[in-house]
Amino acid sequence: MTTAITNGYVVPVDGDPVDGGTVLISDGKITAVGADVTVPADAEVVDAAGAWVLPGFLDAHAHLGVSEEGEGWSGEDVNEMTDPNGARFRAIDGIDPYEVGFDDALAGGVTSVVIKPGSGNPIGGQTVGVKTWGRTVLDMLFAESVSVKSALGENPKRVWGEKDRTPATRLGVAATLREAFTKARNYAAQRDHARAEGKPFDVDLTLQALTRVLDGELYWDQHTHRADDIVTAVRLAEEFGYRLVVNHGTEGHLVADFLAEHDVPVILGPLFTTRSKVEVRNRTLRSAGVLARAGVPIALTTDHPVIPIDFLVYEAALAVKYGLDRETALRALTVNPARMLGLDDRVGALRPGLDGDVVLWSGDPLDVMNHADRVFVRGREVYRFDADRGEGVVADRRYRE
Repeated sequence: MTTAITNGYVVPVDGDPVDGGTVLISDGKITAVGADVTVPADAEVVDAAGAWVLPGFLDAHAHLGVSEEGEGWSGEDVNEMTDPNGARFRAIDGIDPYEVGFDDALAGGVTSVVIKPGSGNPIGGQTVGVKTWGRTVLDMLFAESVSVKSALGENPKRVWGEKDRTPATRLGVAATLREAFTKARNYAAQRDHARAEGKPFDVDLTLQALTRVLDGELYWDQHTHRADDIVTAVRLAEEFGYRLVVNHGTEGHLVADFLAEHDVPVILGPLFTTRSKVEVRNRTLRSAGVLARAGVPIALTTDHPVIPIDFLVYEAALAVKYGLDRETALRALTVNPARMLGLDDRVGALRPGLDGDVVLWSGDPLDVMNHADRVFVRGREVYRFDADRGEGVVADRRYRE
């Protein structure tokens, strides 16, 4: 199937805007973008006149589908707080694709999300990249293994301190991570020796996941708010040589030069929450602009359900209000998070070869009065705003004979 979105103000993000441009999608992939695109005779034509046409947004840090809104205990699968080292736990195993938050995501122009375990453990588990529309998690999946989630600061020390178990301090949290990576190094050496000798080797799922981090296959997503914890995150990454992405980075503006010097990207947010605990008391909407001007690559996140995922674009608008330049604000919703987590071969821009995730906006998305009019995921229209009802309509996910 081929879809041609024509006559719109096309904003590829990773390229110059094209007024009156066309985006061509075939078999779920973008095949052409520009002013002079030949539209096949059998294509379904979508007239985007008057609309801004952008890539679908990517929220690179959310708990969508594993921390379900309105479900209470039965929908809480975000934190397996029975082992400080949960590297073997996988977010994909807890996702409910029918959670209402996925519909909200589409209303906010969010077509992709990296779903992460929570921050109750020093090592929370493996993250997954999914689309925000599909019948099953397999339909939605586009990156089965993205990173391993880890946490420094208040959360793990509180959770495990209340159990009278290590770690109960920042010292204990850091020691837990060092011990885990040291064991993973030893495991990798034993594995390689067994392979060389042609001998059997018992697989340890926890250590196997951590060796993938050490080998550079998976990123290390480090939940950290306070400036001293951010520095600890960088020290640990350099000690063991893994690819670090700071998540939250609430006090990152206090060490922006340090982050830039060490070339560490930040998934920043949530930006407009209450100062609910000590380590977020220095939260400010100025952070995005300060980090960007220092040369730190930034993405924005809602940390859904901390902030509803459809508010992601509002975070960008407020960041602009408080000093972030507009171009970086759009990149922080698209190409930046994709590049930070090695997903830019699938999502993050309007470019041939990428997934056909396209959103038609009623105008500039950074104007809070505008809204997502039509949303395409892999070339299929899955959301349309109904002006008469004043709300969006999502394509049915259910199987029907």
